[in-house]
Amino acid sequence: MACEFDTSSWGHACIVGLQWGDEGKGKIVDLLTEQYDLAVRYNGGANAGHTVRIGRERFALHLVPSGILRPNVIAVIGTGVAVDPEVLAGEIEGLRGRGVRIDQNLRISDRAHVVMPYHKMEDSLSESASDGADKIGTTARGIGPCYADKMYRGTAIRVGDLYKPDVFRQKLASIVQKKNILLKALFGCEKVLDADAMYAQYTGLAASLRPFICDTTALLNEAIQDGKRVLFEAAQGTLLDVDHGTFPFVTSSNASACGYAAGAGVSPRTVKTIIGVVKAYTTRVGGGPFPTELRDDTGQYIRDRGHEYGTTTGRPRRCGWFDAFLARYSAVLCGATNLAVMHLDTLGGLDELKMCVGYEVQGKRLRHFPSQVEDLQAAKPVYETLEGWHEDISEATSMDDVPAPARRYVARLEQAVGVPVMIVSVGPERRQTLLASTAAPSRA
Repeated sequence: MACEFDTSSWGHACIVGLQWGDEGKGKIVDLLTEQYDLAVRYNGGANAGHTVRIGRERFALHLVPSGILRPNVIAVIGTGVAVDPEVLAGEIEGLRGRGVRIDQNLRISDRAHVVMPYHKMEDSLSESASDGADKIGTTARGIGPCYADKMYRGTAIRVGDLYKPDVFRQKLASIVQKKNILLKALFGCEKVLDADAMYAQYTGLAASLRPFICDTTALLNEAIQDGKRVLFEAAQGTLLDVDHGTFPFVTSSNASACGYAAGAGVSPRTVKTIIGVVKAYTTRVGGGPFPTELRDDTGQYIRDRGHEYGTTTGRPRRCGWFDAFLARYSAVLCGATNLAVMHLDTLGGLDELKMCVGYEVQGKRLRHFPSQVEDLQAAKPVYETLEGWHEDISEATSMDDVPAPARRYVARLEQAVGVPVMIVSVGPERRQTLLASTAAPSRA
């Protein structure tokens, strides 16, 4: 592997995306977990898709943390995750079938909330009922309705409930009765949900997952007290954070670094190092404003070169120039100590590149990233133009092998975001990773 560095001074760390997700977090988690004891997924559900390549093998992970590919690391699905037992059981069996060890190295929170069949139905029907302008771009995996029930509380089911048969059966009967009324009233849905069939299905799934279920809050805090090192893994990206993202075109959880403490069940003072992951350009899936989006041949060039199609959905991603104004907002919000810049190789072959360094609304330059979606929709990007390069950098083994225009591009990105770049990725495999800085994280 080209990228080798000592993380011993980092303390506990968090890997978080600083854009709209799909930044390449899975690869960075996989690289770093070798030097950690536990890897924790703290938010989101099966709507996430983290891709890791090891040699010729490609692993697409949706609920299982990326750290599972390191056999000596305990992979933890935390309290803040929306767990779909059917998807999770299938993912576990799929990984086992490919020779990945999963036994004592996977733990699932008994406090995590369960995605049920009616959640997926609500998700799909609600999105179908929305017109083009109102469509959020949900993956229809039931994540939003599951989190909504979590907040409503009376219609929520947690993982621990699955192992209390009488409690689970009673709760499910009551919830299904309400959901049948709701689905018919809102969407005219005549398909009646069957509580007994659902109970049988989910108790069977629960039995297969039982060896992994525990109080992960206690597990993590005991591990921290015992001096174990923990790596926290965010799903989606900061601009999809339900509170601080481009609302309402967001996910249903705290996808920024702000979410790790509540989502994992640890102190907010736990993490010392926060690695913000960005692509060397910007992508987005689904609806919502995207100031630097390219709807031309250049956008298609980036999409094809970067294989920009969703891990979870297969949908083509919207592509645009790197938005440093957006990334700077996310970096400040998350307290990023360093950056990992992914897909630098994708930009090869372009004569010139543009980088957004600010927004204008009605001719006025903005000081801060917009908090209201209407202002973001009206924002015009302020661009700088940088020299491109045509060399293939995918086989570079150090930044010295990278052409000068590419190095200048990374340097300008670092300056514009205001956070030092530590890692540069020039391809999907572990070995295609360059160390951009030998310095320890800036907040260490």
